[in-house]
Amino acid sequence: MKEEKLRYWIGFSRVSGIGPVRLRALLDYYGDVEVAWQANPGELRAIGLDRRSVENLVQIRQSVDLDAELARLEKLNTNVLTWESPDYPKLLKTITDPPPVLYVRGRLTPQDEWALGVVGTRNASVYGKESTQLLVRGLVDNGVTIVSGLAYGIDTQAHKTAVEQGGRTIAVLGNSVDHIYPDENRKLAASIIDNGALISEYPLGTKPESRNFPRRNRIISGLSLGVLFVEGGYKSGARITVDYALEQGREVMAVPGSILRKSGSGANHLIQNGAKLVTSVEDILEELNLTMITQQTEARAIIPDNAVEATLLKQLSMEPVHIDELGQLTGLSASEVSSTLTLMELKGSVRQVGSMSYVIARETRNHYTVDK
Repeated sequence: MKEEKLRYWIGFSRVSGIGPVRLRALLDYYGDVEVAWQANPGELRAIGLDRRSVENLVQIRQSVDLDAELARLEKLNTNVLTWESPDYPKLLKTITDPPPVLYVRGRLTPQDEWALGVVGTRNASVYGKESTQLLVRGLVDNGVTIVSGLAYGIDTQAHKTAVEQGGRTIAVLGNSVDHIYPDENRKLAASIIDNGALISEYPLGTKPESRNFPRRNRIISGLSLGVLFVEGGYKSGARITVDYALEQGREVMAVPGSILRKSGSGANHLIQNGAKLVTSVEDILEELNLTMITQQTEARAIIPDNAVEATLLKQLSMEPVHIDELGQLTGLSASEVSSTLTLMELKGSVRQVGSMSYVIARETRNHYTVDK
């Protein structure tokens, strides 16, 4: 993205009252972020923006030096991704309110499409930490990126284990990327930058505030194929991430907790209500269809998505469809259907069930709800 456009995205990220929904409306109306940024206050009110949001925008336009902001980001080696960036995370972009701007210290890679959110209590027990360590080691060994929130307890253990195991990990912050919270995790944060990324939707200078953390949890689940709840009480803050995961159609898994500890009640309740019970890394890999991740990585590197794959996917669901029927439905030749399905299976987008019949590999589940 050209730098002259990027500055206006950064500017909007500083305007209180203009979040994903309102910014999308402005872009739809004006067609360009720069035009929306420079719009007349009277016109903004006329098209439906409330008075306070307009006042906040005008105040930011007058007080923030966007050139200086770009210079600060460059000095901090921070990359900025927007909805218009080609490398904006694909999974995250599918949620209902993806952040318009992501500040990234470190690097996001295509491999991060295979990511799992790992969440739990800040007051982790020995059992919780050991369970996290065991499962994260196995996940990293299978090429899975670990996503968490850099908090005390389970989050810290998940990131630390991923780094020690030589894997990738992403920390989603409830403050800006130039503030590390908690302070004790500064060294860990530096390691995460070298082995993944720190990311935030909040502009530089944003300090940790309690109101920011629940909302950042939608990004943890949004970046992930699923969320693993390791340990926490029935009303644990980590349950917020689970709720977002359910809204976003992500898989929800939980490590069974002790019936003798309050911190075991959250996971056990989730399992009672349909979450996948996890006792080994294989449980997770099977649930997310990641048992062939090495082959999937190689296939994606060689063959990109194309129109033929899209045509076949439109005809697939959780109900098996025979390869001959797919040919009839799509008008594609038998050889084209067969070869494309083989590659799609390696990518993890379809599965063969029975003799020459296929189903889509992942579909949003509607049988799992959590009573609140």
